[in-house]
Amino acid sequence: MTEVTTKERFNLLTAFRKIPFSTRAVGALYFLVLILGVMSGFTFSRLLSDSLHFFGVWAILTLANVPSIQSGTGPNFALPIGIVNGLLAMVLVLAMGFTGIGFIIVAGIFAIVFGSLSGYLYGRLMNAVKGSEMAIAPYTGFAITAAFSLVWLAIPIRHPNMIFFLGDGLRHQIPLDYFRANFILSEFLRFQILGVEIRTGELLVVGAACVLMYLFFRTKTGIAISAVGRNPMFAKATGISVDRSRIIANMMSTAIAAFGVIVYAQGFGFIQLYDFPMFMAFPAVASVMVGGATGQRAKVANVILGTLLFQGLMAIALPVFSRLLDGAGFVNPLRMVVQNGIILYALSRMSKGATQ
Repeated sequence: MTEVTTKERFNLLTAFRKIPFSTRAVGALYFLVLILGVMSGFTFSRLLSDSLHFFGVWAILTLANVPSIQSGTGPNFALPIGIVNGLLAMVLVLAMGFTGIGFIIVAGIFAIVFGSLSGYLYGRLMNAVKGSEMAIAPYTGFAITAAFSLVWLAIPIRHPNMIFFLGDGLRHQIPLDYFRANFILSEFLRFQILGVEIRTGELLVVGAACVLMYLFFRTKTGIAISAVGRNPMFAKATGISVDRSRIIANMMSTAIAAFGVIVYAQGFGFIQLYDFPMFMAFPAVASVMVGGATGQRAKVANVILGTLLFQGLMAIALPVFSRLLDGAGFVNPLRMVVQNGIILYALSRMSKGATQ
């Protein structure tokens, strides 16, 4: 009996040590903030509800990193390419008069088409700069964000609830309640368990996307993409087209990001334009890295775990710190220090993953 107990303890300790340090550290910090929040007067159900909400709106954007990582091009720091395509799809669909669930469906179709086309061009770019993807990708995202800032000013849309009150151009924020398109997924089959709000629509969409991603990497094309990311020379020797696989992966990544921003926008009730997409890639990349992914390997489980921990922490940190520090002016800067510190550490792990 003693031997079995000792063996079980050894197995648990071994399993615990296999969990990446970043996952353990962020998980510990998340539970610490949860405890502090409850001690400061917040209900556990509210903190958990906020965590689940942030998970629901961020998970698909985080999932967009899986194809690019598996293909060997690394985390998708050019995520803004997909995001601006999703924003363009939403703007066009609203201008066409779609509302409610019709807005989500039509905008989703447009976003996937726009994202796939842009992802093809981005994939060609990544093939042209092999070995320098990590350096090129962020600046590509910054460039597309700046270019679309001009598009938002010049696009010929005159809807009174979308343009500036004085002059032409789209607003920085377009409230979706004017179009009955806010919280469509968030409110779908929404219910409570012990005070915890379960936004069923968001979780169903995230679950479906995760299942489809898992199944895709069990197909011939998915296996080929993974082989290219693991060992491109061997993949080429077996007859796999390395460049084609990388392009398909980046088309998927960009299209998923384009759809993901639609889920994000409806979850918060408004569309943000102009500089909004510029730094969206970093929290998404950090989430998948916190979940245990490396610079070359990522799984759906990494997305789920990392988004729950990282985005959950970001959801509850600000209200908890504000109450603990009595609304001091440095609360938000402190939260940004914590957020960017976690992002920096998570990104630093990629160099280790590249050698594993």
